[in-house]
Amino acid sequence: MTRFVYVGTYTQTEPSKPHRQEGIFVYVMNPVTGKLTFSSSTSGLNPSFLAFHPRKHVLYAVNELEEGMVSAFAIHPQTGALNLLNSQPTQGAHPCYVSVDRQGEWVMCANYTGGSISLHPVLSDGSLGEISDWRQHQGVLGPNHARQETPHAHSIDFDPSGNYLLAADLGLDRIFIYRLERTQGKFLIHGEISLPPGAGPRHFTFTSNGRCLFVANELGSSVSILDWDLEKGKAEMVETVSTLPPDFSGENIVADIHLSQDETFLYVSNRGHDSLAIFRVWGNRVPKLLPVMYASIQGSWPRNFSIDPTGRFILVANQYSDNVVLFHRDRETGEIQPAGFSVEVNSPVCIKFYDL
Repeated sequence: MTRFVYVGTYTQTEPSKPHRQEGIFVYVMNPVTGKLTFSSSTSGLNPSFLAFHPRKHVLYAVNELEEGMVSAFAIHPQTGALNLLNSQPTQGAHPCYVSVDRQGEWVMCANYTGGSISLHPVLSDGSLGEISDWRQHQGVLGPNHARQETPHAHSIDFDPSGNYLLAADLGLDRIFIYRLERTQGKFLIHGEISLPPGAGPRHFTFTSNGRCLFVANELGSSVSILDWDLEKGKAEMVETVSTLPPDFSGENIVADIHLSQDETFLYVSNRGHDSLAIFRVWGNRVPKLLPVMYASIQGSWPRNFSIDPTGRFILVANQYSDNVVLFHRDRETGEIQPAGFSVEVNSPVCIKFYDL
């Protein structure tokens, strides 16, 4: 088995500058040391967020552009190299998130600018069919006039049951809940979740039993804990906790959120404080979050990060310092330490592990 690491990036740092040719970078990870060795790269226009087909060797990437696109790439079964299958418009601007349903039949995208979501069928070879549904988010805007001036869809994915599809909207302080009508490929509105005013929900994750939902609030620099009802597809707010140490007074926004594989620790990336906030998950049905440490990420503006399948390493994508940094992770304490290794990557955004 070979463990590959795929890194999505921004290929354009300023609107007046041309896009770089390479957009998705592929590395091989050493299973003992965690170090990365460059393997290949492929072209793409701001291929920021990535997702894999659950059964086919196919990777999907959003192209975060004014005229948004989502692309499908075949993964070479030996080398991990990518070959473009096709691309489809998402009918929205700057798509920033892509996910695949567990059956591998549908691909969903969140269009950040304007706040909409799109749905595409997956064809037999893993390529994408034309859009089957599109939904514009609507509602009362949040109080942050600079960042919540319009709806801003920031992520979309299923709950652990696979019955409910959640779409977080930063601009509306809402998570919209849908069911997926699979025959025609349609979003069916089911309900919504209200987050604290000005929270700006960005990404979310569930415990595997589906009883608890953690929401990373970008603008509020916080995590909201919600009691999730798997059968009814409803949530009840429990509490919201800060991702920052009490003595920090600077500007900060949150990016990514992940549970450890044993669900004992929760990790959240802080941009501004430039850290990973690490919490012990304490309790059963709806746990408490107990701060463990706020670990420096050895760079600037940690956008996304990923815990490797063994739980021994964490890779952090530092967008402004143009590096992906490796950390050792203590599986007993949840704490992380720099491994003394990083790779230079221009504007890294998303990190995904894939075993072949």
